[in-house]
Amino acid sequence: MRIIPAIDIIEGKCVRLTKGDYDTKKIYNENPLEVAKEFEDNGIQYLHLVDLDGAKSSHIVNHKVLEEIATKTNLKIDFGGGLKSNEDAKIAFESGANQITGGSIAVKNPDVFMNWMKIYGADKIILGADCKDRKIATHGWLETSVKDVVEFITDYEEIGVKNVICTDVAKDGMLQGTSNDLYKEIIETSNVNLIASGGVAVLDDLFKVQELGCEGVIIGKAIYEGNIALKDLQQFLK
Repeated sequence: MRIIPAIDIIEGKCVRLTKGDYDTKKIYNENPLEVAKEFEDNGIQYLHLVDLDGAKSSHIVNHKVLEEIATKTNLKIDFGGGLKSNEDAKIAFESGANQITGGSIAVKNPDVFMNWMKIYGADKIILGADCKDRKIATHGWLETSVKDVVEFITDYEEIGVKNVICTDVAKDGMLQGTSNDLYKEIIETSNVNLIASGGVAVLDDLFKVQELGCEGVIIGKAIYEGNIALKDLQQFLK
């Protein structure tokens, strides 16, 4: 299972939110590159980079941060947040993203999302399935649709999606454990590469999602608050 630390960006700074609420913003580092390099120095190979300014403004904003991390580390970066057009996708890939995540766009404008799949290939595109009470949440989790998350994933799997990040918004930033029942259901009803996101609090949470069969897990606040040390992640990876 891949370990994928998260860096969320607002105004070029490394921040974390709670339940996606921008009013709960906490700045952890003014320099995201420093954070990325520390991850890399501790054996991490992957990074989940989220443009929270982009998510709010519906277009890519912090691509310079992406470019800096991509050119100054060897981390394999998946990038999301506000990607709404072919131009946004192009900028993200040209700035060094290995993969991009489309969430709101997959709900609101599936033709654009599927066009990315055709242009770049299914391996390069991740479906962002963020949910509140099982309903797909969009636009930086500020809106909720009527679509059930499992149905959303299986519908997209039928038309070629391979990679999915599923975040239970209620768990995000709460340090209260992951949505294991939901992940179990997704794994049992689909064959997607499922990346768990939201709620990781302690090292045991990683073993639980690994046992379920998740292909990867995203860790944010647990690292920044010191609940999980980078040296512990080194041991897990070994």
